Amino acid sequence: MNLESVMQELEALGKERLKKMYLSNGAHEPLFGVATGAMKPIARKIKTNQPLADQLYATGNYDAMYFAGIIADPKAMTGADFERWMDGAYFYMLADYVVAVTLAETDIAQEVADKWITSGEELRMSAGWSCYCWLLGSRPDVQFAESKIADLLELVEKTIHASPERTKSSMNNFMYTVGVSYLPLHDKAVETAKAVGPVEVKRDNKKSSILLASESIQKAAEKGQLGFKRKYVRC
Repeated sequence: MNLESVMQELEALGKERLKKMYLSNGAHEPLFGVATGAMKPIARKIKTNQPLADQLYATGNYDAMYFAGIIADPKAMTGADFERWMDGAYFYMLADYVVAVTLAETDIAQEVADKWITSGEELRMSAGWSCYCWLLGSRPDVQFAESKIADLLELVEKTIHASPERTKSSMNNFMYTVGVSYLPLHDKAVETAKAVGPVEVKRDNKKSSILLASESIQKAAEKGQLGFKRKYVRC
């Protein structure tokens, strides 16, 4: 399949209801409003195709950009490729659920995520923290330096309340993910979450959200979810 045929198939799958929902969450035109599950049959036909993924991502069409992440070949992507993709990620669903997810399947994931976390740019910072969430939630604990994850928890405690809104959400999710999926620092994650307390995340034209990682970790523990690792990061 080529760019034109994929775009035609995606357009045919578009739903007005989903389009409105995506727009309300920060997407903008062009987009079709395609359910992520509806993309899977097309993905099965294509499997992995990095050149086509780059073409789709470059369209600026939200659905095409999301689909690009599904058929991308992460190990064929360089740091410069991920920077280019982040440049095009204009809202959190692209930054956290396309770029960060794809990055999490590479050997350069921590290196790039570390750079983004200290970038000072809201969506890059958010993607960096999100990437660590995808990594910690899928890879064995032994693949991470305990001291490094501990340092990141301390950075969250010191800076989360003064961070940009979307970054706050991803940092809060990082505390939760360490507490649930990275057992060596479960106790430290709980301590950090209690020290941080409620995190207010303001949203444009919507009511603010109050996040409380300590309660979320406790609920996961009560459900027997500590040590959870997902089998796959991408769809």
